[in-house]
Amino acid sequence: MDDRVAPTLAEDLLLLLFQPDSGTIAGENTLFYVLGGAVVADLALHEQVTTTPGRAGTVRVRAVADRAPSDELLRSTWDYLSEKPRGIQTVLAAIGPRLRGPLLDRLVERGDIRRTRRKALGLFTTTALEDGATGRRAGLLHDVREVLVDGVEPRPRVAALAALISGSGTLPQFDPEIPWRSPVITRAKELERGNWGAGAAAEAVARTVTATVVNNVIVSASVLPRS
Repeated sequence: MDDRVAPTLAEDLLLLLFQPDSGTIAGENTLFYVLGGAVVADLALHEQVTTTPGRAGTVRVRAVADRAPSDELLRSTWDYLSEKPRGIQTVLAAIGPRLRGPLLDRLVERGDIRRTRRKALGLFTTTALEDGATGRRAGLLHDVREVLVDGVEPRPRVAALAALISGSGTLPQFDPEIPWRSPVITRAKELERGNWGAGAAAEAVARTVTATVVNNVIVSASVLPRS
């Protein structure tokens, strides 16, 4: 993959959820819902999907004709939504489970994360994840911190990232870089609801889709079994 191609929102989200100190990815239990949500939100930010009213006040997502994305992961979701409008839960369950591997491969190809082989007990070879020292994760974390801690009005992409992290339930794991305090929690909840600030007025569809996605991620997280 060409490193000059801009990363998708889902790649940025997975990179943020990667915890360098432990080599793990935060929120594995609900990860496929969150990554799926990032894909749908990315399409919304690029005006490649829109929303339509569903039954009982629900929101359905449909592809915008002739706005197919060039990225293959985004394109597969756009193609799926081109067949007919679908509810968010249906979309997340259909696209989410297959995203982690390809997205992680992309981050490794970019050098943002490294895979290393280690010997366990001197017998078994295991694969560990390490920070790639490109500085990109630190930059993303800085952007999210500015919004949640310093009150900076977010760019739509950063707002979506912060909302998805909050909705996934993983925000406490970013403490102390993003302090787990009442003002931060309140700000994060505003972003979850689509309150991105006056500058985001033009991103109404993206805000609606992201808020709907986040709400469904929260619902999904509440019913999934915990390991």
